[in-house]
Amino acid sequence: MDHTSVLKNKQLVIPRKFMSVLLLSIVLLGTSILASLAFGSRTVGWNEIMDGLFHPDIQSHGANVVRQRIARTVFSLMCGAALGVSGALMQSVTRNPIADPSILGVNTGAALFVVCGISFFHIGSASQYIWFALAGAILTAIFVFGIGSMGSGGATPLKLVLAGAATSAALSSLVMAIMIPRSNVMDQFRFWQVGSVGTGNWNSISIFIPFLLIGILIAVFSAPALNALALGDEVATGLGVRTGTLRLVAAFGGVLLCGAATALAGPIGFIGLLATHVIRLVIGPDLRYIIPMSAVAGAIILTISDVCGRIIGSPGELEVGVVTAFIGAPILILITMKAKMRTL
Repeated sequence: MDHTSVLKNKQLVIPRKFMSVLLLSIVLLGTSILASLAFGSRTVGWNEIMDGLFHPDIQSHGANVVRQRIARTVFSLMCGAALGVSGALMQSVTRNPIADPSILGVNTGAALFVVCGISFFHIGSASQYIWFALAGAILTAIFVFGIGSMGSGGATPLKLVLAGAATSAALSSLVMAIMIPRSNVMDQFRFWQVGSVGTGNWNSISIFIPFLLIGILIAVFSAPALNALALGDEVATGLGVRTGTLRLVAAFGGVLLCGAATALAGPIGFIGLLATHVIRLVIGPDLRYIIPMSAVAGAIILTISDVCGRIIGSPGELEVGVVTAFIGAPILILITMKAKMRTL
């Protein structure tokens, strides 16, 4: 049987644990949504949640609190889903199972352009942030991809990782050089840099939706070819996949998702890395299933992290970017210690 037949047959097989994972994910997703609506500076009960969601005529304080939290919850779910799918794409493009969207310098490139926008163009709204952050993320990813494609062998996973790490280090120095002499820029940028979904509102959601849909569509349509790429560049080329074009398109989808989420919520780490890695360990390597499940897992992890930040920091809150670092790092270490690392 040739590689094409093997790949097609493999794609038709539903992972053994998929239905169990899907059911558990639905339960956790519903739980995280209810927790996000219930907990904060003021904890509300079940009846108040129902009133806030389904009885607009009731104007109690608890019901109004729930209504105010709906936009934040939706925004958190969207950011988590975007970062989860972005992680799946970046890990597939680089063939590195513990890669993060920042592997191509996405977060640092976005941060540099946001700093430049604040410093030289006096930007301050979500609609302005997103274009500067996306421009920085896309240009940085193109630069890294170009550097990683030089020499023999084209854009290999190792060269992409090294080019991304070097570029991130250089751009981080530029961010500090621009920010340090400008105290007003430092204050504004520092709040954005921590990473938070607390500023999420319906305006942010409406800005985010087109980028989220386009990025997820790119991911879904790229999944079969990325499955072939996981077999190796030579095998993928033999199956008719244009590996260079595929990496460029898939990386663009990942950059679009991560760049948009980063622009609106700040650079939130570990979501793309942790969500995709956990899903791959549980259901296997088929990206047709990894991509949607990474979206769900990312949404769950980010929303639960946001709830934890609100509970820990009550009556204020601990920014979700700090919480994901505390939660993500030890869990990832535990996973790598307990489980055998799978190669892509």
